[in-house]
Amino acid sequence: MKSVPRPVIVSLASVVVLELVAAGTVARARRELSEQELNARIAQESNPTRKAKLEIQLGELKLAQATAAYDHDQFEEGRKLLEVFRGYMKQAWDLLEKSGRDAGHKPQGFKELDIALRESARRLNDLKQRTPLADRGGIETVSAQIDTLHSEVLSALFPGGEMNESSPARDAKPAQVPNSTLRPGDPPS
Repeated sequence: MKSVPRPVIVSLASVVVLELVAAGTVARARRELSEQELNARIAQESNPTRKAKLEIQLGELKLAQATAAYDHDQFEEGRKLLEVFRGYMKQAWDLLEKSGRDAGHKPQGFKELDIALRESARRLNDLKQRTPLADRGGIETVSAQIDTLHSEVLSALFPGGEMNESSPARDAKPAQVPNSTLRPGDPPS
């Protein structure tokens, strides 16, 4: 009986291990839920934080659909989908706000909404840049509403902190530069 060289055994074992790891990773990969599945889970969910997370996912799905509509020059459909998206994000915020949770101490749900709103604002800005000027109205309106909502979420996460939109440090005027530091040719302040 011939023996198999040791490097061949190690090589085959490595291939088997890599295949098992890859299969496990694929099995654990998060599957995107459909609109119907998300609606069904939202209807069944009683925990406001988990329900808000599902609302966020549904909102992100609607934003993707709105983006696709705008990309196919279906501006009216896109506007409607953007309003639905905004509604889901607002609903997620309302659920979190009414849950009675202190976002500063228990930020679960609030952080996810913060991240989703930040990403959504970026995606809306990208969409606005590639949409004809005459058809940007709906995007700009929803974008402004999302920015306002995001400010409310940040205020809840960072009460009295620097992230608070009405913070005095944010409203402070920059220090005046004395005229003695001006160089020749600089305009006076």
